[in-house]
Amino acid sequence: ALLGMEESQITLDNLGKGSDNPAFSSMGEERLYEGCDGPCDETKEERRGEGKGRFPSYCRKAVQPASKAKRFCKAYAKVLRRVVLALLGVAYLCYFIAACWLNFQRALPLVVMTTVVVFFICWSLFKKHCGAKVLLLLSPVWKCFKKSWLWLKWLLWVALLGGLVIWLALDTARNPEQLISLAGFCFLVLFLFACSKHHSAVSWRAVFWGLGLEFIFGLFILRTTPGIQAFQWLGDQIQFFLGYTTAGSSFVFGNTLIEEVFAFQTLPIIVFFSCVMSILYYLGIMQWLIVKISWILQVSIGTTSTETLSVAGNIFVGQTEAPLLIRPYLADMTHSEIHTVMTGGFSTIAGSVMGAYISFGIDAASLIAASVMAAPCALAMSKLVYPEVEESKFKGKASVRLAKGEEQNILEAASNGAAASIGLVANIAANLIAFLAVLEFINAALRWFGEMVDIEGLSFQVICSYVLMPVAFLMGADWADSPLVADLLGMKIFLNEFVAYQQLATYKKKRLSGLEEWDGSRKQWISERAENITTFALCGFANLGSIGIMLGGLASVVPQRKGDFASIVLRALLTGVCVSMLNACLAGLLHVPTEVSDCVTFLSSANFSSTSYDMYTCCKQLFASSVLDSGTLSFMGAWAGQAEGIWCLTQCCGHYNHTTC
Repeated sequence: ALLGMEESQITLDNLGKGSDNPAFSSMGEERLYEGCDGPCDETKEERRGEGKGRFPSYCRKAVQPASKAKRFCKAYAKVLRRVVLALLGVAYLCYFIAACWLNFQRALPLVVMTTVVVFFICWSLFKKHCGAKVLLLLSPVWKCFKKSWLWLKWLLWVALLGGLVIWLALDTARNPEQLISLAGFCFLVLFLFACSKHHSAVSWRAVFWGLGLEFIFGLFILRTTPGIQAFQWLGDQIQFFLGYTTAGSSFVFGNTLIEEVFAFQTLPIIVFFSCVMSILYYLGIMQWLIVKISWILQVSIGTTSTETLSVAGNIFVGQTEAPLLIRPYLADMTHSEIHTVMTGGFSTIAGSVMGAYISFGIDAASLIAASVMAAPCALAMSKLVYPEVEESKFKGKASVRLAKGEEQNILEAASNGAAASIGLVANIAANLIAFLAVLEFINAALRWFGEMVDIEGLSFQVICSYVLMPVAFLMGADWADSPLVADLLGMKIFLNEFVAYQQLATYKKKRLSGLEEWDGSRKQWISERAENITTFALCGFANLGSIGIMLGGLASVVPQRKGDFASIVLRALLTGVCVSMLNACLAGLLHVPTEVSDCVTFLSSANFSSTSYDMYTCCKQLFASSVLDSGTLSFMGAWAGQAEGIWCLTQCCGHYNHTTC
């Protein structure tokens, strides 16, 4: 009996392996006493009698079905899992068919999402079961392709370059101002090459592929109908989704505060978005998405897996969170790879603060497009400014394990995400208070110094508007809009992008409300083209305050490399600023102005009790079409012979000043 007890006693090994305690099962008790005869039976009965008070026999009998069910589930876990997944799949298929049958147009987003998921599932199954066989069959073709790659590569480059030149010639013929953005793009690339650490070691494959991917993404998002509709739909859904924040913030703060006070209106969105991102990380959705994007970038650009994963992660998370994806590998990364990690952080914004900018009124589709386009551009420009001259330990590494959270369930993930955002919200609020107060102090000091030499109205914004105005013009903004765009760029670089986006949102609201463009000599808003360019130019954490955040975040993970981080960070900051400007140049090159199709119909049926940007545009067209000759008023162009012309002109004059009025 003692031998039997020694065999069945609980050990640390058993606990580590998850073994059950045999003393609490009827089978264990039977094993304890099996083989006993005579006196042993008496001892058995005595011990059972002693245990009646502690563990009655009917409890053991009641537990037996549960124990059997548990053993059955363990034995057939794989089969049960497949059955449950099959039932869920059948249920979803029925739901999908019903949704498409009732209203296919309404179910179109569901069809697209289902198609994408099914494609990746089928692809992973195909790669798992048939990938090796297919590679074996295609190996002769691959060998032949490698032999011909030398001349095929040059043929491909010539074809691409020729096609790009022809397309640019045809496209810019309609909008010549796009050529300024193209010139600005080329100037910034040459400027970064001049700042390169090792000119002779530049990997031009990485540079051209990165810029090519950025151009392809931009062309798809900003010019093609599917791209425009997809990102517009995605932006609308994010705006709709962020609206759910009101349910929580109104309960805590009340409706009055969230409607009137900025802190209670915008900052709770960051809490909600951080909570959702934490849940997505717990479910593995974000890791899956980051891996897929990084695979595309790594295969095409040729960067290592670690730096590519970090930059891909920056599309969704911030400059300190993305390096945590590759935390175990940071200590062994080369200087060039660290520069790429930093550049990726400076070139993009976090998803949580993106939600805040969307709540300001900034176009959601443009913000998403800017983050996506920044990833390949950041990789390309990083390898241009700080080329690889060391031997990377991760070159050719097939895969890198992504770090996962330690949460036990989805509720803990949601709670941790909300709690983690408190520091971010407090940091943003504190920075806004400090930076706006410092800006006001600087402006007061500059006004005082200016008045000493009879210079009126000297301020930080005025200085930035003069210094950065050529840069704003090269990005594609009109010369009249360049001072205001330069002012926003100065705010972004020397203060932060939060303040700059807030001011940009003010300009946008004034434009959409139909205010006059000029109030005396002061410009009240910027054009739609300049607005779009500025949205891309501001989309990044590249400001002086982010240097401390970047150094602090990386040094806390790998303290022994703090000196390396400090020696690289300024070069990475410059690269990050230029990446955002390159995105802005591309946005200016691909921008298509929106116009009211028929101003005659629009003004004839318009309600002139309030104004809008479309009304302002059409009134400007009407003013330009009116001709006053010898006291007789007539109209040209689309307004020629229109009976409503006089009435519409009278209404327009009621809102806007013009010499015709």
